[in-house]
Formats: sequence, structure tokens, C-alpha cells
Amino acid sequence: MNFPSHKFYEDILALFCAGVLTSLGIVIFESHQLLTGGTAGIALIGDYITDLGFGVCFFIVNLPFYYIAWTRLSKRFTINTFITVALVSVMTENIHKVITISEIHPFFSALAGGMLISVGMLIMFRHKSSMGGLGILALYLQNRFEIRAGNFGLLIDCIILSCSLFMFDWPLVLLSVAGAITLNLLIAVNHKPGRYQAYLTNTDRNEKLKVKQPQIN
Repeated sequence: MNFPSHKFYEDILALFCAGVLTSLGIVIFESHQLLTGGTAGIALIGDYITDLGFGVCFFIVNLPFYYIAWTRLSKRFTINTFITVALVSVMTENIHKVITISEIHPFFSALAGGMLISVGMLIMFRHKSSMGGLGILALYLQNRFEIRAGNFGLLIDCIILSCSLFMFDWPLVLLSVAGAITLNLLIAVNHKPGRYQAYLTNTDRNEKLKVKQPQIN
């Protein structure tokens, strides 16, 4: 199967759009102190319990995963993910300068925030990128073992949100669960194994090279 390839400027434009959608979804979550899973969820918890802010926490949490992406996955995927994480970090911290959310229903915040983040992440996957962190692991498991990224993400999100019960009120956590289900359900439905190739691992490249090499008896 031939998977589509994109030029560098196409990736930059798409990742910018993904950054805007994802940042807006995170800000909607923050308007009611809702949580999400994955690396963004860990960063949101760090934002609520420290004075660092989401952008700084999100950037720091992702740093260890770049080594894994660089050595185990493709360099292009790593660079695109770094660009995405930087964009989301900067946009989330500064989006209040261009938009103000004065009133929004908490349940709608959970659904709309989850939808916006999931669409942003689907664009990232389509252009060989991710939100970093646990998203890197989710994509690797999907491409290598056909474990859907949405299903794996939902499992991780449940673990993170379950832990948040010890730090936040349960109505807040329930709304956060609704947002996480919306987010991961859309990803599971729209990002199936084999539909898009987010990257080629080093093992994948070696296997393709073996296929192309003529057999010499």
C-alpha cells in the first residue's frame, strides 16, 4: 500500500492548524478546570498544582520522549512532533490574547474540548507528528502491533483520570472522563491501523529493503 507523502511546507501549515485546534480545546478544558489524559493531562495536572503554567509543563514532560522517538522512530516524525509540542505550548499560553471564553456549559466544554483536541491530533497523525509523550508510544504500538491508538489512549487516560480522583472533586473528574471518551472515540474511529502511516520505524525500513533486494542463490 502506498501512503501519501507531504512536503515540508504542507506539514508546517497542517501542524499550525492542528496546534490552533488543540490549543483551543485545551483552553476550553481549562475554562472549567477539566482534565484530559496522556501527556496533556499530566501537564494540566502540573498546571493546576504548580505555578509553571500548562505550556511550560507540557514542554518539559515531553522532553524525555524525544530520545525514544529519535532512536526508535523516524527523525522526521521526531522533528514534526517537536514543532507540534512547541506550537501547542506557545499557543495555549497566549491564546487568551485573541479569544476570551466568558461563559460555556461544563458538559459542552467536555465534549467540544475533546472534539477539538481529537481533530487536531488526527491532523498531526496524518502529517507524521503527535502530541509527544504517550502519543509516541500509542502510534508505535498501532503501527507495529495494530493496537489502535485510540483504544490504548483511552486505557492510559482512564489510569490518569482515576489517579486525579485523589486530587480533584469527582464531578470534575466525571466531566473530564466524558471529554476523554469523546477524544479517544473519535481517534479510534478515524485513525485505524493501516489507514495512515504516521512514520516508518527503523525495523520497517529494514524489512522493506530486504524485500527489494534480489535473492542471490
